[in-house]
Amino acid sequence: MRLRVEFTTEPFDLDEAPAHAVVAREVIQSAELDAVDVGPFGNTAEGGADEVLTAVDSLLRRALASGATRV
Repeated sequence: MRLRVEFTTEPFDLDEAPAHAVVAREVIQSAELDAVDVGPFGNTAEGGADEVLTAVDSLLRRALASGATRV
């Protein structure tokens, strides 16, 4: 089964992204996924179910540890 995840990070700042946004992008870009699109207004990634679920788990945990206050 293939899955697709879409997420945004806030607050949005063109000059300097907050730490939790940087971590979220790093997690998705380094995950073993087939397609990753990271942009200023949204991010998407696709891959096998296990790979996407593993990436989402890591993304949530690391973003919260880096200062995200809600998901």
